[in-house]
Amino acid sequence: MSRKAPGPRSRALARRASRVLVGGVDSPVRSFRAVGGFPVFFAGGRGAYLTDVDGRRYLDLVGSWGANLLGNAPAPVVAAVRRAALHGLTFGAPSPLEHELAERIRSAAPALERLRFVSSGTEAVMSAVRVARGYTGRPKIVKFAGGYHGHSDGLLARAGSGVATHAIPDSAGVPAAIVGETLVASYNDPEGVAALFERHGDTIAAVIVEPVAGNMGVVPPRAGFLRSVSTAAHRAGALVIADEVITGFRLRRGTIHESLGLSADLVTLGKVVGGGMPIGAYGGRKAVMETVAPLGPVYQAGTLSGHPLAMAGGLAMLGRLTPAVYRRLERSGADLEARLHRLAREERVAPFAVQRVGSMVGAFFARGPVVDDRGAAATDRSRYRRFFHGALDGGVYLPPSALETIFVSAAIGPRELARAEPAFRAGFRAAHRGR
Repeated sequence: MSRKAPGPRSRALARRASRVLVGGVDSPVRSFRAVGGFPVFFAGGRGAYLTDVDGRRYLDLVGSWGANLLGNAPAPVVAAVRRAALHGLTFGAPSPLEHELAERIRSAAPALERLRFVSSGTEAVMSAVRVARGYTGRPKIVKFAGGYHGHSDGLLARAGSGVATHAIPDSAGVPAAIVGETLVASYNDPEGVAALFERHGDTIAAVIVEPVAGNMGVVPPRAGFLRSVSTAAHRAGALVIADEVITGFRLRRGTIHESLGLSADLVTLGKVVGGGMPIGAYGGRKAVMETVAPLGPVYQAGTLSGHPLAMAGGLAMLGRLTPAVYRRLERSGADLEARLHRLAREERVAPFAVQRVGSMVGAFFARGPVVDDRGAAATDRSRYRRFFHGALDGGVYLPPSALETIFVSAAIGPRELARAEPAFRAGFRAAHRGR
């Protein structure tokens, strides 16, 4: 039965929060500005579901933006964090959990010969970029339009006209001189990447790329694209940074870039490797990483880096990422993809495309396949907004923004998706009616 979401308590809390927090939130997408209405305030979560402050339950297809691979509040992770907390919340000094988690990560991702923990994905990327510049002695960074790598100044840039160009700031407060050191190319365009390196190669420190783009919906790399990126960068003496903050340990145990043809010198991680706690990590070739202080001249530090609770949560999480977990994630991702396709056809919603890699699902109210930011930008945001609210009223929590990734957790199976089908159908009907 349909219900109007969010409920009165969420609405009251949103008004209260807006009087003390900027926009009422601590991260913009949570505000629901992209879909309209009041944000849902959650009181808790367990397994596949979230419960809001009005007592309403939702199937969770956001999963803390990919971090909750095992679902909400998995008992082993919660227990590990609780045990660690009893020994002290933070030391600002080394603890055994740091190198234990680092060893666990390296055993699954050997490309990270040396690594360092930080407190967020943004911090990991910011640090990796600094290392690349310090190692090469060059100033410029290449990124791809539609690729989000955190909110550090130099990477808040979008493409101008043409295949690749100097970037302009994508946020107020970012000096043009800073993003002037960022070059922007089109994802899945190897010719454009080659032309960019031909023109600027001797000034480029690194190219940063998501092996599977996850912030313009889900856009997988075309065959050979990532290999061409590596070739162009290394031929010019530049480094390759694989941003696996989203994909690392989500698509398989370890990193995915190698199997997709990308040869990376530096890798960034986050989300899954913290088990739901705040975390980031960057690492790579020993020779590159040993330019970081205290061994080298590249400075990076953090009072809460390697936080004991994040280390404990990460160890508990990684200890439970078995082949069976990834098989279940693949099955559930494929199940969701098939249901969305079928329901869109039945409700005569077109154009509509679903793109999936493992447990990452992108839903576009646009013609597919979507291969770059321009194709993603063609999605009908008003239709997504209606689809989102129709599903939300039916008890499914989707990303409150049209170009974010839907994340499936291992707590979601056929039963949960079957129960959610009426909510998806209601969402498609709402999208269709508003045409």
